[in-house]
Amino acid sequence: MRAHKRNKAGRNVAMAAVALLLGGGGIAIVNVSANAGQNGGSAASQAGHAHGDAEQGGPVGSDFVDITKVPDNVEKPGNGPGASTGTFTSACGTNAGDQHNSDNVIVAPGVANGAHHTHDYVGNKQVDGDSTDESLAAQDTTCTNGDQSTYYWPVLRDRRQQGEDAGKPGGGAEGNIGSIIEPATVDLTFRGSPRGDVVAMPRFLRIITGDAKASTNGGANANAAWSCTGFEDKVQLEDKYPICPDGSRVVRTAFFQSCWDGQNTDSGDHRAHVAFAEDDGSCPDGFKAIPQLVQRLTYDVPDAPDFAVDSFPEEKHKPVTDHGDFINVMRDGLMNRAVDCINSGRRCG
Repeated sequence: MRAHKRNKAGRNVAMAAVALLLGGGGIAIVNVSANAGQNGGSAASQAGHAHGDAEQGGPVGSDFVDITKVPDNVEKPGNGPGASTGTFTSACGTNAGDQHNSDNVIVAPGVANGAHHTHDYVGNKQVDGDSTDESLAAQDTTCTNGDQSTYYWPVLRDRRQQGEDAGKPGGGAEGNIGSIIEPATVDLTFRGSPRGDVVAMPRFLRIITGDAKASTNGGANANAAWSCTGFEDKVQLEDKYPICPDGSRVVRTAFFQSCWDGQNTDSGDHRAHVAFAEDDGSCPDGFKAIPQLVQRLTYDVPDAPDFAVDSFPEEKHKPVTDHGDFINVMRDGLMNRAVDCINSGRRCG
């Protein structure tokens, strides 16, 4: 996967892979036998379950593919001679403290249930729709290095079990049924630019990657990337959930924008102030390279199609709607340390 959002050519590769898997007839779950391992199950039972889920708003069997049948990813990112090759990692836990709400302080500040689906949070310990720059700066953090940033994403659910929020906004009341699955691992890594040094992010910079309404808005801002541990060298799936073999975990990776306009910490559409790098790794004119956040989550999940990402009701839990949200609340000293590590080629955290 390149440092920037999957480009048109890359998306065509992924779509071709899906076409190979599904053929012309759009069969429910392909190449899955009763002994296919974790997430497998019999094709017949899954197809029957999928019918019931369709009536509940998804997901359906055709939203899943067998990861072992996905082609290898042929994209090879290349670094230029001045590339910044270091990394900076924040270890912030897996939300064992159960910080959840269905607010979205970036898109809908001051609005309760602004997301209409539930978010997991790590980092900053008190984040909701009423949070401000000042309140975020005053909070403690789950990150071991003092990073007060907030990292949040829609939860993944086990749809076989009733969740504690079965009748509540953001949960079962809006079609997000099932118990919340805590991630097995959460990796938050900032990496450099293949074309040169990066500059510090401003404090309180807000970035959204992906589109929570991608299945109705179209794919222009979609940036989901699903895979399985041990198979991440294959094409990253944007519009399919992976069926992983026994012993392999589902992986959700969010690649955030790595270019900043040099002036604004947010914009009217919450996107225009940041951008993805071009195909050669350079930033668009007028933008500066900043550390790129790569958020990687892994999960132990039930058999397909019994797990799904939370979504707006009309989005029907489609995997293409996966997204991530980030507010940089690192103090300047910590951010400068991160930039120095990245630009000098070191690994720090």
